[in-house]
Amino acid sequence: MALLQISNLSFTYPEFSPKALDNINLTVEEGELILLIGVSGCGKSTLLRHIKRELAPHGRKSGRVCYAGMEVEQLDQRTAVTEIGFVLQNPETQIVTDTVWHELAFGLENLGLQNSEIRRKVAEMASFFGIDSWFRKSVEDLSGGQKQILNLAAIMAMQPKLLLLDEPTAQLDPIAAQEFLAMIEKINRDLAVTVILSEHRLEEVFPLADRVVAMEGGRIFCADKPEKVAQVLGEDSGKVLFKGLPSPIRIYSGFKKGVKCPLTVREGRQWLIQEVQPYLVELAELDQRDRLAQSVRTFNARTEQRRSVIETKDLWFKYSSEGSNILRGVSFQAFAGETLCVLGGNGTGKTTLLGVLSGALKISRGQIWINGKKLSNFKSGELYRQNLAMLPQNPKALFVSDTVWGDLEEAAGLITQDKKGQELRIYAVLKELGIENLSQRHPYDLSGGEQQKAGIAKLLLLQPKVILLDEPTKGLDAHSKEGLARIFAGLCSQGAAIVVVTHDLEFAAEYGNRCAMMFDGEIVSEGNPQEFFAGNSFYTTAANRMARGIFSQAVTCKEVIKRCQIGQKVKIATS
Repeated sequence: MALLQISNLSFTYPEFSPKALDNINLTVEEGELILLIGVSGCGKSTLLRHIKRELAPHGRKSGRVCYAGMEVEQLDQRTAVTEIGFVLQNPETQIVTDTVWHELAFGLENLGLQNSEIRRKVAEMASFFGIDSWFRKSVEDLSGGQKQILNLAAIMAMQPKLLLLDEPTAQLDPIAAQEFLAMIEKINRDLAVTVILSEHRLEEVFPLADRVVAMEGGRIFCADKPEKVAQVLGEDSGKVLFKGLPSPIRIYSGFKKGVKCPLTVREGRQWLIQEVQPYLVELAELDQRDRLAQSVRTFNARTEQRRSVIETKDLWFKYSSEGSNILRGVSFQAFAGETLCVLGGNGTGKTTLLGVLSGALKISRGQIWINGKKLSNFKSGELYRQNLAMLPQNPKALFVSDTVWGDLEEAAGLITQDKKGQELRIYAVLKELGIENLSQRHPYDLSGGEQQKAGIAKLLLLQPKVILLDEPTKGLDAHSKEGLARIFAGLCSQGAAIVVVTHDLEFAAEYGNRCAMMFDGEIVSEGNPQEFFAGNSFYTTAANRMARGIFSQAVTCKEVIKRCQIGQKVKIATS
């Protein structure tokens, strides 16, 4: 008997006519690892929440969701709580206690277990997840990756048979995300826990899945082994979902050479070496010319006169007089017409830097200039009137209305009192972001990616010259990221400066004008994407890891494909 059986499941949110789920049928066998993929708003989160009845959304539902042969609504409370675990996108929203050890014990205490059994289970989970060294820490002192590991460990302490995860790595840096997904694989492999995982980061998890379930418009249109789904999506590179596939699959599909499509960086590298080996010398010469040309472009960019929109000098900041410094002498510039991507691990000070730049946090020493004017000289409210706007890491902080439209009206009203003008501008922004159908939805009913888009829409209506964004691609599919990049390019062409704090290396490599690395409260390096990513072992793109030593300056899939095609022409010309 299947562990999970979903039959003819359809669901519609209140006052929203299109179906969020449309006749979903899915059978999950015990021990499977199922990966859910699809664009933002396709129904992945809604589907997962229907499996966990305590999180099921309110609306019109038809069909059945059965766990171990029984409808989830009929499960006794203990079974529903313990046997079906759920990890949310935001690590902060699931933690309920003040210390690590108490968080691990919290669920077990609520089940009424004896102290001796609680201590044994907590010790076991702490050892399994490597929590020993921060077992007695306050949860406030943990990084984002540690908080998400803690959430997972607290759920696993109750020994679930089915584990549901909704974009669990969205707020984790690349290395923490890899570690988290490796732990999911270990739980599935070593503990035989059935896993259903929704993700946009597919580089590591796609090859691990037993089956990949692709969703579109609330429907499942493909459910098969990873290599089969890769083949289906790879046959049409124009498909929206294709853009989010792992780099080896996209590079292979773009070059269309070889028998078997690679799924991992290792397989992709082996395939690439085999294909380009005959003309490796010619390509090495081409790569050297590219490196020299890039050096010239970098020199020209550094010597040309560019208007500084944001400038900081020797910024220091700490949250309390007794606490340690979070920012340690940060100095940098952001220029008009550029997108600056700030990267770094969780807890390195990136979000704090945005808080300081926005005026929400007061520095202990240093200087900040916005458009040549000291931040401290801006009068009350002046900074935020068509001057500077910020998207926080949690976009819910921006929402004050019962509908997306109401929130956008509130933002548009700060710029103009002309109702007709407000409406026209709101319609234009909704269309630009592709969220016209969300205007009458409650912001809290939206998926994480949809909330990001709604938050960005509100910012755009403020018409700022300086835009600060904290993880704007979190929860967004590749197609939506592409659209966001086009909006950024349009704003930059009008002279805006955009500072993006992100863990999304692929986005930074493809769409950033400059990248900067934060470590231990400082900017430790910066440069254009090729300078920044080429040669890194871990903090680089999958395309660069795949092509290292072959195309050393290629950091995106497009660049690797282009070089492969050039190499093919070289081979033809010399044969």
